[in-house]
Amino acid sequence: MPGLAYPTRLGALRLCLSFCLLLATWPVIAQQAAPNKHGLKVINDPAVYQKQVTRDKSLNLVDLATFIPGVKLDIRYATANNFLGEPVYPSAKAYLRLPVAKALKKVQTELNQQGLGLKIFDAYRPYRATVYFFEKLRDTVYLAVPWQGSRHNRGCTVDLTLIDLKTGQELQMPTSFDDFTKKAHVNYQDLPPEAIKNRELLKRVMTKQGFQVYSEEWWHFDYRNFKKFDLLDISFEDLP
Repeated sequence: MPGLAYPTRLGALRLCLSFCLLLATWPVIAQQAAPNKHGLKVINDPAVYQKQVTRDKSLNLVDLATFIPGVKLDIRYATANNFLGEPVYPSAKAYLRLPVAKALKKVQTELNQQGLGLKIFDAYRPYRATVYFFEKLRDTVYLAVPWQGSRHNRGCTVDLTLIDLKTGQELQMPTSFDDFTKKAHVNYQDLPPEAIKNRELLKRVMTKQGFQVYSEEWWHFDYRNFKKFDLLDISFEDLP
């Protein structure tokens, strides 16, 4: 019947358009959904990451050196001055997701009013580095395991300390960065009073802005709602 021909052709056209759209977006969908050998969803395609950022600006990884005025960088894994004794990152960069960077900027502002500032040892860490660390050391207390990934891989964790703005020197803390002993634990008390005071100050200002300290590492802070963000394996060189 002539009256049925138009709806039938329209339905076929819609079906064709839907199929074409699926084909066009399938590479992105597959890239986002395909788990790695550990069953984890890890975004490793810069194009996929950029598409996510276009849809949601909060997913953007921000360069802290330009985003936070006066912040100091000492990116240890871009040097041999780390627990592995070798460079792991090709460049000394520090990135965090936009909401996390904004929160850290507020921490810096508050500290500046006290004549203090932040020095960053590490922030966003590509997933491949997490795997490399574990394969080298095989530690499950101080290192994230490849089958879970790290909050560093989500761009939601930062390792840092306090500095005196006048001298640029680090304030006394319980240990140096990446000290794998009980002295680095946040509740360890057999320490000089000044070290405890500075550790508690750092914890207080960070907690105020939505960060939580890792119990075994006084320098390690995770941002709230980190599960919102995907694990990433995007190199620094592929970030703006």
